[in-house]
Amino acid sequence: MKGIQLTVFDMAGTTVNEDNVVYKTVRAALAKHGVEVSLDTVLEFGAGKEKFKAISDILEQNKIHNVDANAVFGDFKGMLEEAYINLNVTAYEGVEELFKKLRSHGIKVVLNTGYDQKTARSLLKKLGWEPGNQIDALITADDVVKGRPSSEMIDKAMEMFNITEPQNVLKAGDSVIDIEEGKNAYCGWTVGVLTGAQTREQLETAEPTMILDSLADLAEVLFP
Repeated sequence: MKGIQLTVFDMAGTTVNEDNVVYKTVRAALAKHGVEVSLDTVLEFGAGKEKFKAISDILEQNKIHNVDANAVFGDFKGMLEEAYINLNVTAYEGVEELFKKLRSHGIKVVLNTGYDQKTARSLLKKLGWEPGNQIDALITADDVVKGRPSSEMIDKAMEMFNITEPQNVLKAGDSVIDIEEGKNAYCGWTVGVLTGAQTREQLETAEPTMILDSLADLAEVLFP
């Protein structure tokens, strides 16, 4: 089974289709403070990061120093909670089947995210997913000191399941930050997917093991 013992998958844009609502809300929160940036800019500088860090980096990249990132982040959290209430959230096609296949082969399935615990759990609830059922664990930005691209979330997942060799870990996500996170953890496999935040050209700059059209395609790679 190619030696993989643990898979760590990003949530939004990789396993969960929430129509980029988080990044659209980041953009709206910035606009509320007079900062007008495109969604592409938000995705380029904010994708995959803990969201306060994403907001700070977008302000920094645009050389905006007179706006308080904490104030933007505070508004963002309230706006996101409101946006999520009526949001239709689905899993990408084939993802649940992939989870089943991996777990039936004894491979652990962990979701990790730059979201806080509250946001991530509200997404899981909408999908009807629970740690111990469809997935083995959820690790969020709240569970670590340093967010992506630090390896802390993957390190924590390995620790949870007593996996000592990072070569036996696969990390997949839709942003460069996901790939960098996997490389910083020395994962044997880093996989980019094209269902979310960034393009093939953007993902290629991080030199992942492979880039797939969607996470579901991983089943054919691992179980040919």
